[in-house]
Amino acid sequence: MLEISNVDTFYGKSQALWDVCLRVDEGEIVALVGGNGAGKTTLLNTISGLLRPASGSVEYLGKRIDGLAPHSIVEMGISHIPEGRKLFTQMSVAENLEMGAYVHEAWKRKDETLRQVYEVFPMLQERQGQLASTLSGGEQQMVAMGRGLMSRPRLCLFDEPSYGLAPMLVTEIFRIIQNLRDQGITILLVEQNVRQSLEIADRACVLENGRVALEGDCQELLQEELIRKAYLGL
Repeated sequence: MLEISNVDTFYGKSQALWDVCLRVDEGEIVALVGGNGAGKTTLLNTISGLLRPASGSVEYLGKRIDGLAPHSIVEMGISHIPEGRKLFTQMSVAENLEMGAYVHEAWKRKDETLRQVYEVFPMLQERQGQLASTLSGGEQQMVAMGRGLMSRPRLCLFDEPSYGLAPMLVTEIFRIIQNLRDQGITILLVEQNVRQSLEIADRACVLENGRVALEGDCQELLQEELIRKAYLGL
């Protein structure tokens, strides 16, 4: 579904990604893990068109997307749920969700999609008239995820969905991500919570200083000494 080949990405003159290669197959959860500053968010931003690679390519369903505008990439079926939620805080829950259906085809079916989102997140239906700024951190994360689903994506890019949440809510967020995969949505998951990420993902890629350090089956990576020492404290 997604093929990243030899991507180099810069912020101005500072290089953030070096020769990154990554594959995501349809129906998978692929975890992208690494420390702060490893390049995880940069890679998601490169996929979603917020950044353009200086070299290399990003292909989605066999088509090059690395030169496209972000809204065109959303229209093709990729949704990016950003780190920090990035909600419109002075808009209601329902208004935030509708913003996710901005692209033309999604807007035509927004009422149907909204009902589906409320089935995944029943709490959002109860809070639909409430300002986003008045919600708890966990509730805001659910709004961000629901907004991402409103574009009817085939591939979701999640950037730190569990950040700042209580452990019980973290477990719930990971459960929802698994359920989305079971409903046919492919997931590329960036997470600091390495153990839980590897437990729900099919495969994983470890970024270190903008380069791919390890990749492979999650159960195998859980036994890797680098993973156990650097990320699991074992």
